[in-house]
Amino acid sequence: MGDFQFADVFETVAAAVPERMAMIHGRCELSWGQFDRRANALAADLLTAGLGRSAKVAAYLYNSPEFLETYFAATKVAMWPVNTNYRYGVEEITYLFDNADAEAVVFDTAFTDVADAVRARLPGIRRWYAVGENPPYWAVAYESVVAAGADTAPAVGWPRSSSDVIMTYTGGTTGMPKGVMWSHGELFKAMGHGGNALLGIPAPSSLVELGEAVSARRDPLVVLEACPLMHATALGNAYGMLPLGATIVLLDRIRFDAAHLWDEVDRAGVTWLTIVGDAFARPLLAELEANPGRWKLDTLSVIYSAGVMWSREVKAAMLEHLRDDVILLDVFGSTEASGMGRSVSTKGDVAETAAFRVGELAQVITEDGRFVVPGSGELGMAAFGGPMPDGYYKDEKKTAETFRTVNGKRWSVPGDFASVEADGSMRLLGRGSVCINTAGEKVFVEEVEEVLKLHPEVRDAVCVGIPHPRFGETVCAVIEPSAGVDALDADSIIGHVRQRLAAYKAPKDVVPVDSIGRAPSGKVDYAALRALARDRLGR
Repeated sequence: MGDFQFADVFETVAAAVPERMAMIHGRCELSWGQFDRRANALAADLLTAGLGRSAKVAAYLYNSPEFLETYFAATKVAMWPVNTNYRYGVEEITYLFDNADAEAVVFDTAFTDVADAVRARLPGIRRWYAVGENPPYWAVAYESVVAAGADTAPAVGWPRSSSDVIMTYTGGTTGMPKGVMWSHGELFKAMGHGGNALLGIPAPSSLVELGEAVSARRDPLVVLEACPLMHATALGNAYGMLPLGATIVLLDRIRFDAAHLWDEVDRAGVTWLTIVGDAFARPLLAELEANPGRWKLDTLSVIYSAGVMWSREVKAAMLEHLRDDVILLDVFGSTEASGMGRSVSTKGDVAETAAFRVGELAQVITEDGRFVVPGSGELGMAAFGGPMPDGYYKDEKKTAETFRTVNGKRWSVPGDFASVEADGSMRLLGRGSVCINTAGEKVFVEEVEEVLKLHPEVRDAVCVGIPHPRFGETVCAVIEPSAGVDALDADSIIGHVRQRLAAYKAPKDVVPVDSIGRAPSGKVDYAALRALARDRLGR
C-alpha cells in the first residue's frame, strides 16, 4: 500500500468525480468539486491569519458540511484538525483549546456565548470563524471566506506528509479530555487503506488507482452519519467512506429524531447508516414497530455501530423490518484502538451481545504482559495490535500506560477489561477505572463528585452508573447529606451540576444514604453503592 495523506486523497476524489455529491445536509447539497474549492478558500485564510505547519484548528460545530470542510482545509496546509465536544461548558472548552494549543476555531453561532467567554481567556487563538447567522463582531463570517472558493489549494513552504496528524480529543476514563494523535498514514490504514472489505471494494495501491476506482464505481455509496462527527465513531467512519467517493448525509436537526432519520434514509437513498448502539437503535426500532410499512428502506444495506453496546435482542428485532440481505456491523473499538473487534449479524444469524474474537490484531493482555489463554477464565485488558495513534498530545506518562510493548509488538490498551471464551471469543466486561458510559459519552465520576460536594446540602457524594435500556447507563448520585438536612432537594442538586458541567454529566437520579462508608484511606466500595442505588430505584 502507498503512503497516503487525506488531503491528497480527497483532492484525488474531487478531481475524479467533481459533480458527484459529497455531502447532503437537509436541503443543502455540496458536490465534491464544491467541497474541494470551499476547503481551498478556508485553507488560504488560515495561512493569511498567520498559522503555520502543524497549527491546531478546532471544529466546534454540530454535524454540518462545515465540519468536514474545516478538516479538509486544515489538512490541505498540513495543519492539525481538532474535534470539540459541543456539549462541554466554558471550563471544559477552555481546557481543551488550551491543551490543544488551538490557533483557529470554527464555531457555530449557537455557541457564541461560550466561545466569547473562552476567547477572553485564550488570546493565543488567532482566528475565530462563525458559522451561521448573526456572527459576533470579533469573528470572521465563515461563509464569506469559503463562498467564492478557489480552484487550487494554497501554496505553502512545507510539504504534506503521511505523518501529519489528525487529533481527536476523547473524554477517556482518567479525567480531562486527551488529544489522541493519529497520523494520516496510520488512520488511512485503520480505515481500510481506502477500500472496504465488507462492501467488496479493494484497497488502492496509489492515488492514481484510487481516482480510477472512484470514477469507475457506479453503485451509489450514500452514508448517513447519524451520530456526532465530534466523536470518533462518526468521524472515523466518514474518513473511511470519503476515500471511496461516498456521499455523506448529515441530519439537519440538532436533537435526535428517529422518524426524521428514517425519512432521510428514504429521501437520500442511504446505503450505509452509522449509529451508536442501543442509544440509537432502540428509538429507531420503536419507530419501525409503531409505523409498519411507512418507510421503504430499500436502498439500505449496512447499519454500522461502535462505541456503545448494541444488544442482540434489538439487532434481531431490527432485522425483521429490513431487507433480507441487510448486514448489521457491530464494531468494538475506541479512539485509541479502532476496529479492535467486530461482529456481523444478518437475518437468522444474529451475533451475541459484546462478543468479539481474538486474533493477530486483538488480544486480552494480563497486567504482567501475558496473553490470556482462551477458556482459562482469567481476566485481562483488551488490546489492539493494528494501526494505532502516535500517543496522547503532551502526555508521555499516559501514552506509556496505554500504548504498551508486549513480546516486541506495540499494543493499544485503552482500559477495557475482558475475558476469552474457549472458542476464542472476547467477552467485554467493562472499564477498569470508575467510568460511566452514557449514550456514548464517557463520564469520569470524580469530576462530577467534586462538583456535587460544592452543593450546601451535600456532605459527601459518589456517582455510579445505573443501567438504562436506551443509553446503556445513566449517572446516579449517591449522596450523604450535610448535617441538619432532612430531605435532599434533588432538582437543586442536579441543576447545580448542570450549571458547571456538560448536561450529560449531571445525575439523572439522586439517592440519599446515611453514610458513603469511606475507608480510612478515602476509598469507597463503588460496586456496593451501585447495588444499593439500583435496589432503591428498582433497576
